[in-house]
Amino acid sequence: MALIGRLFAIFFGFLLACFAAGMVVAFALLLPELKDATLDEDGINTIFGFGFILISGFALVPAFVLVLITEAFYIRHILAYAIVGALAGLCCYLAFIPFDTVTMTFNGIVRRHLEVMVGAGVVGGVVYWMIAGRNAGFWRGTPAQ
Repeated sequence: MALIGRLFAIFFGFLLACFAAGMVVAFALLLPELKDATLDEDGINTIFGFGFILISGFALVPAFVLVLITEAFYIRHILAYAIVGALAGLCCYLAFIPFDTVTMTFNGIVRRHLEVMVGAGVVGGVVYWMIAGRNAGFWRGTPAQ
């Protein structure tokens, strides 16, 4: 029964982490463009929705790997979630960039966008830690010494 409750906590934590990361991406990419223009509330909600869908789609596999590792090894430290979230954000960004197999380099990396995605990953990792990561592996009992 504890495993079922844990799965709900993991799912809820993932959803809120993706929403927080999507908000970071939307604000960071829109704020410089909105100096003089104004958006209505529906426009902002639509942008948040697309950011959530985008982040959750690309972050699903790295987040699943994070959940498996942290649950298996009882990892509960906030820094671990922030680092893995940053790596997930980096992976999500590099998934958009074309890779040249001849020169073995990525073409067209924009540094600001890379920083925004890594920062969104850190925020997502910390939000997940606050909801579900603090109790990773708790449902299995105390870890073996």
